[in-house]
Amino acid sequence: MAFLMKSMLSNQVKNLGLGGGGEENKEESTPSDPAAAAGMTREEYEEYQKQVVEEKMERDAAFAQKKAERACLRVHLREKYRLPKSELDDNQIQMAGDDVGLPEDLQKMVAEDQVEEEDKDSILGQLQNIQNMDMDAIKEKAQATFTEIKQAAEQKCSVM
Repeated sequence: MAFLMKSMLSNQVKNLGLGGGGEENKEESTPSDPAAAAGMTREEYEEYQKQVVEEKMERDAAFAQKKAERACLRVHLREKYRLPKSELDDNQIQMAGDDVGLPEDLQKMVAEDQVEEEDKDSILGQLQNIQNMDMDAIKEKAQATFTEIKQAAEQKCSVM
């Protein structure tokens, strides 16, 4: 009820011009020119706007380049682990252009991984793995498995 009375009275007072004109004066006093609102001349404001647009374009280009580098890394990892290709990554690389490659630090990491994998795949790497095996533990595990199979066979077969 109080809200209804307040809204009706305030509308009537505004129509009379008593106390309701403060909002209209504020709207009229704000300049319509954005340069004047920023406290600059028109030329300064235009130059500022050009700089803002150029900086945004530079940021967007750098962002696209980073996205393409990440996509290139993902493509590399997919090839390495034989995973299916992604069209999204291919599109990002094409949008950035042909000059996309892995960053230097990632190239070093990939090169180190390849060297380690080549060492593991070589005959010497396999021989080192054989030397590192615990033959006693393998023998015990094999004997335990054999006895388990033997016991299971004895339980199922009445001849044994």
